[in-house]
Amino acid sequence: MKALLALLLAPLLLGAAKPVLVPDVSQRDIEIAYSFTGADLLLFGAILYPRGEAPDPDRPADIVVVVKGPAQSILVREKEKVAGIWVNAERMRYRSAPGFYAIASSRPIDALVDERTRAIYELGLASLQLSPASGAVATDQARFDAGLVDLLRRNGLYYEDPKAVEITDGVLYRARVRIPARVPVGRFTAETFLIQDGRVLAAAVRQIDIRKSGFERFVARSADQQSLLYGLVAVALSLAFGWGAGAIARRV
Repeated sequence: MKALLALLLAPLLLGAAKPVLVPDVSQRDIEIAYSFTGADLLLFGAILYPRGEAPDPDRPADIVVVVKGPAQSILVREKEKVAGIWVNAERMRYRSAPGFYAIASSRPIDALVDERTRAIYELGLASLQLSPASGAVATDQARFDAGLVDLLRRNGLYYEDPKAVEITDGVLYRARVRIPARVPVGRFTAETFLIQDGRVLAAAVRQIDIRKSGFERFVARSADQQSLLYGLVAVALSLAFGWGAGAIARRV
């Protein structure tokens, strides 16, 4: 009986021998109004070691924080110069690419885990799984992947910061992630990873909602839920503004 009980408790005891992450974020809801210029998101938490043990100073652990979302369908077009004019050439559509991706770590991610682990957990821009909608030659896909990442990085929507995470006494950590003004709205995830000796020991996830507020929210909801009426009102307003501008010009 005792042997059976020991076998049943073994997985729990083994699980208890691993550290646990207790993460949190400064804002669970971010509202975007007409004056929104971006926000600084603070991610913080603690590392709970088994049986309350202190961390081993000879084997320091590292923290990686990934904020991403929402998944979007994106069409990427490649420009080509023909007779001195830039025209659209080849294109590739992605079924599911994050509209925003930021990774912050206590050290450069290449120094923490190998390429296989980076691919499994999508740690770093080079390890993103972008899911093209159709099959393509490997060289073409790599070219379009690099182009998409570069475009979103230049717009501030993709970035890496290898020294953004601060760890205090091997237990407490904190990091800041910049949310740009152009960020898409939707459900985001903030994933925290505890890494030691090249292995991911623990992971935890928190959700963040970014949505429009005020008049911007009303316009976005109207365009989504009542598209026909929204289009008619937009055309009517355009005609009214055009007629008004013409009337003023005639009087002047």
